[in-house]
This record gives sequence, C-alpha cells and structure tokens, in this order.
Amino acid sequence: MNIVYYEVIFALSFVLSVIYVFIWRKHYNTDITIIFTLVPIANLGYLMQAMATDVNSYIRATQIAYIGGCFVMFFFAMCVLSLCDIKLYKYIRFVGFVLVSILYGFILTIGKNEFFYKDLIIKDDFGERLIIKEYGPMHTVFYSFIFAFFAISFVSIIYGIIRKKQIPNRVLYMLFLPAIFGVMGYFGYAFFKGTIETVPLTYVVAQVVYIFIVKRMSLYQVGDMVVEAMVQSGDVGFISIDRKGNYLGSNETAKSIIPALREIKVDKRLMTVKELDKTVNHWLSIYKEDRRKNENLYLVREETNENNNRYFKIIINPLYFGKKQYGYQMLLNDDTKNQQYIALMDNYNDELEEKVEQKTKDIIEMHNKLILGMATMVESRDNSTGGHIKRTSIGVQILIDEINNLGELKLSDTFCKNIIKAAPMHDIGKIAVDDAVLRKPGRFTDEEYEKMKKHSSEGARIIREILKDTDDEDFKMIAENVAHYHHERWDGSGYPEGLKGEEIPLEARIMAIADVYDALVSKRVYKEKMSFEEADRIIMEGMGQHFDMSLKSAYEKARPRLEKYYESLE
Repeated sequence: MNIVYYEVIFALSFVLSVIYVFIWRKHYNTDITIIFTLVPIANLGYLMQAMATDVNSYIRATQIAYIGGCFVMFFFAMCVLSLCDIKLYKYIRFVGFVLVSILYGFILTIGKNEFFYKDLIIKDDFGERLIIKEYGPMHTVFYSFIFAFFAISFVSIIYGIIRKKQIPNRVLYMLFLPAIFGVMGYFGYAFFKGTIETVPLTYVVAQVVYIFIVKRMSLYQVGDMVVEAMVQSGDVGFISIDRKGNYLGSNETAKSIIPALREIKVDKRLMTVKELDKTVNHWLSIYKEDRRKNENLYLVREETNENNNRYFKIIINPLYFGKKQYGYQMLLNDDTKNQQYIALMDNYNDELEEKVEQKTKDIIEMHNKLILGMATMVESRDNSTGGHIKRTSIGVQILIDEINNLGELKLSDTFCKNIIKAAPMHDIGKIAVDDAVLRKPGRFTDEEYEKMKKHSSEGARIIREILKDTDDEDFKMIAENVAHYHHERWDGSGYPEGLKGEEIPLEARIMAIADVYDALVSKRVYKEKMSFEEADRIIMEGMGQHFDMSLKSAYEKARPRLEKYYESLE
C-alpha cells in the first residue's frame, strides 16, 4: 500500500512539472523553474526507497530523495526572498548554494562512513520491512539547514506583507501554504511512526501553489512587458488596472506624476482611494461609460513657478493578455509643449506652424517606434524568426529600388515610402497565435498550420485597429494589405482568401518575394538555411505560380544585392 502512495505522489509531481513546462514563459522566476525540475527527481527517490529490498539500493534511493531536502528547500527559500522583493547579494546566494552542496556531499558518503548515517539496517519483521537508522552528526546539521530555510521563508513572507506595498498580498499569502505544509511534512514522518514519508506530499502541494503563483504573477507583469516593448521614452508613464478596478502596478514615471501611487498596495481597489478620485478614478469612470472618451488632459501645477506647469495627455486602452482582456492600461504622455503651442496660437501663427510641424514629425516618429516596438515584441515570442522583420524590410527596400530602376512599373514616392514603412508589420498577426504553436521547435501538424495561417487575417484586423484614427489613408491601406495578403499566391493557391493574379495587391506581391527569400536563406528551428543558388532556383520556379511574373526582372536585378546583404549578416 505504501508503494502505491509513493507511485501516486511521483506521478502527480511529474504531471505538475509537465503542466509548468506547458505554461512556462521566459519571465517566470528561475528558482521556481528549478524547483519544478528537482521535485519529480526527489519524489522518484522516495519511490525507490519504498521499493528497495537491500541496504545498497536503499542508500542509492536515499541519496536521490535528499536532493529535495537539500536543494529544493534552498531554492524554495531563494524563491520566497525573490517574490517578497528582498534583495540578496549574489555572493550570499553563492555561499548558501556551496554550503548546501557540501552537505549533499556528505549524503553521498552514506554507507562509506558514519557522518550522516552511523548505521542502516533493513530486515524482515513478520513479513513487514523494518528499517533501522542511526543518525550521524551531519544529519543534525541537515535538519538545522532545513529549519533555517523555513525560518528565512516565514520571516520574509511576514516582512513582505508588512513592508512591501508593491507585492500582491494574495501571492504572499499563497506562499505560506508550501512553507506550512513543509514544516508539517518533516514532522509527519514521526507522526506516522516512520511508515510513510509525508515530505513528498508537501512538494506536490508546493508545486500546485507555485502554478497558481506564476499564473497570477504573469498578470502583474503584463504592464512591464507592454512598457518595455512599446514605451521607448522615459517621459511616458504607465498604470495598469484589472477589470475589477484593482491596482496592478505602474512604472516610476507614473509615480512621479501621481505621487499617491507610491502608497498604494498592489491589488488595492482604487475606488476606495480618495486621493485618486480626481485623477485615475475619474478618467477610468469616464472611459467605462463611453469607450470613445479615452483621452484626458492632466495639469501638474508648480507652486513656485507657473511657467514650470506640466500637462500630461492620458490615454486609456484595454489591457490584453493574449486574446483576453484583463483590465485597462493608462499611458501618461508629457504634452506640455503641445499645450504651450495651442496657447500661443492666436499671437504667433507663423512661429506656431513651424513648431506644430516639428511636433507632428515627433508624433509620427513616436508612432512609428511604437509600431516597430510591437512588431519586435511579436517576433520575440517566435523562437524561429529572429531578425526576420529587419531582414525582410531590407529585402523589400532592395526590391523597390530595382523596380524603380527598371521603370516598368511606375511606383509613386508615397507608395514606396509606405510599403517600406509597412514591411515590419507583415507578421504582427502572430501576436494572436498561441505560444504552443508559435514557439514549437519543429514543423507544424496540419491542425497547427491552420492555426498559424490565421495570423495574416489577424494581422490585418490588428493594423486596422491600431491605425483606425490615423489620417494617412494610403499607409493604412498598404499596411493592412501587406499583413493580410503576403501569403497569397499568383495562381490562387495561397491564403487566407485564395486571391489570384492581380487580385492580390501589388504591395503584398512584393512582400511575398522578400518574405519567402528570407525564409529560404535563413536558418529555422526546423531546417538549415539554403544556399543562395538553391533559393534562387526556388524563387525563379515560383514565378508565375507563387509570385507575380512581372516582378521577375526586378528580382533578378536585386539578387546580387540581396546576396551581398545576407552575406554581411554571417
């Protein structure tokens, strides 16, 4: 019966580790990842202990099981310190790891000396296996380490609850569970009179809790990912709020603009904070009533010098994680100069026009950076296309140059500028593709390929939403077409619409050549890169089938420049 217990515990720990691997994201805490790696190994050791019939096999199993006692408990304590935002010097962590490793070294000497076990006897007692252990001095040291790790964990959690306002309390409370169960686990062995080890069960409980913690922490880190990917300037503040109106976090710029944010705990319901009634709460209530009213102006007054007053434009949008809306995001942009321009409009028209023109250029530049930032953020999720958007953008530019040099197709300057600007956005729809498909290290199944194919239509939808308020209709149309139709084929065998011939917009036909060429001559997780000769053969064979035959001459002229560019990347 005991063996069944250990088999079930090992199976559960293994399944939970598999689940963790499935939901893993690169920003997850490293210590938690190590814990999920070690727990199944430790529980396997306990299972092997239960099955051991002689002293030697029992010793080997014990040495495996103590991986948990030594290293899992160490990384558990390190994880608690990290989640409680308690900074630990690297050398202290290193010294701790070295000490734990030395302790485990003594465990590996079991059966060779008396440091850890003085004696170990397995005998049959009327059909029941009886294990008699006599502990050595290092076993006492082992228990000292264990309870030191528990003490560090409990103190850190309590400290975090009392002092750390930016750490979500529900995460801190959840951390109590594995700590409490851990203590109970080490006393449970004595309670069951040495017949059942309860420590493996506590490891499984810890795994379950940590899965909930990492899922919750992902929600709080959405703000950080958006800020890193989209907000390039330190002048931009960011506030994130969940759908229930609970505070998820903000960056340092937002706290400097609205100082009351510094005193608010994560998960605090903002409607209960009176200091925010005229700012965050007011803006959010207006937006909830009418989604079109997502902009506000906020004045920060300087009491000593009115000329130093600062204006901030508040922009509110839904906060998404994947396809699901989790709450709201507020961007606080310094709009002081723009407001000063408006105030001076009546008296300084000539001067104002020049400044407005420069301001417009700045806004367009920021807009372009945000678009490129989003494209880069999408590419960072795809482990097979690193640098793809930059390379294909250069490829499109080379093709456009050669089309213009030939003069067979009359392209306007506006068209050329817009397609080059839109090229980085062609795969933006991959943001809607599930990570399990997008990051798969190999070729897709038919079902996975169908999911991946949706990125083109999703890209068109996303671009339509991003650019819906822009006045540049030409760029909006070209960007949407490039994302939507760059996988269409001249013979009608492409996707998502199966367009044929000149039904496919010219910008998408040009993008298709650059996209396929890059895919052929670049290394992917499922293939090695092709030679330029082999890639050229495939492109040329595709003329009139995959690609527009009228672009053949331009491609042939562009080939030397394309090869020279890709050679420069090696």
